[in-house]
Amino acid sequence: MLALRLARGSRPLVQLRRLLVAAASAGTGFLLLYVLAEAVARPAGSFPRLLWALVPLAFTVQLAVAVARTDPATRPRDGLDAAGLGPVRLGLVAAVSTAIACTLGGALALAAFLHLRGDLTGLPFDGAGARLLHADRPLPVAAALTLLALIPLTASAATAGTARRRTVPAPQTGLPWGIALTACGLAVEAYAGRGGPGMLAGWSLTAIGLALAGPGLAYACGALLQAVRPGGLRLLAGRALQEEAPRLGAPLGVLCAVGAGALTALTLRDQGGLLVPLGALTGPAAALVALCAAATLLTSAVEVRQGRAAVREALLGMGAPAKVLRTAASLRATALVAGCVPLSWGVAQLTSLALTR
Repeated sequence: MLALRLARGSRPLVQLRRLLVAAASAGTGFLLLYVLAEAVARPAGSFPRLLWALVPLAFTVQLAVAVARTDPATRPRDGLDAAGLGPVRLGLVAAVSTAIACTLGGALALAAFLHLRGDLTGLPFDGAGARLLHADRPLPVAAALTLLALIPLTASAATAGTARRRTVPAPQTGLPWGIALTACGLAVEAYAGRGGPGMLAGWSLTAIGLALAGPGLAYACGALLQAVRPGGLRLLAGRALQEEAPRLGAPLGVLCAVGAGALTALTLRDQGGLLVPLGALTGPAAALVALCAAATLLTSAVEVRQGRAAVREALLGMGAPAKVLRTAASLRATALVAGCVPLSWGVAQLTSLALTR
């Protein structure tokens, strides 16, 4: 009940972020139901399709965790411990709020899926959806509900786990591991070739490696901003970026992995493309992954802005012009783009070479 009251009384921007989680859950749930219908109609190759469908699930969970971290209702405050709302209770509140949003998305996905199959009303779009979703075969209800339950259960468990530990490691600690995992991912892709679980495993290792290396990359971008006789503006932007690196780094690295995957697909388009066994929903699934990655990075930026509110107010109180703070934010964004675009391009080139050798 407390989670419902907090969700109902939240500000419009907070509600919008929760609706983003619900929308991502709806897209992921629809994709899982499509994979189930494909498995019923064509059992051969159903396991690789399920593995590829878990990629949007992972990105949806990442977005849900990022949204829960920015929720003002789940941040520790003075006096909440006395009211019985310590870190454990706040973690449970965040988990319940996440589960509600994901369950809403799953229900919308199920309703849309059944409607397109013609199980609720008449056949829309002249029956095109029924043919795509194999309406001639019965849908296993228990399996469908189990797949849909994966989304709120996984997202709420991840949210509860991250809500209890708000401390983050130093950005340089994960850089060697990130480089090593990225190299391992490229090696796996070179061994497995295009298509199949091997390519998915290699790309997953590459994405995890870039996520681990992301904080170090953001920290290095902040150091570059301060290089070669910096003025006050570059010092402000660089040091702020180094402080923000632990929070922004992981979603930034994941977005780099998504960008590298997109560039690889474009590079290999004339050579047969990437063999992803998701059929007609491959494009929507890729779009869902990209949107979730971008939304997670933006949500993490909101969290960073909330954490620096006291510093920003102190600078404004000391007479710093608001234009200086906006310019410093623009410098930080430019530095991140300048560091991430070459990284994504380089990983894409190495991936293309690994998949065409």
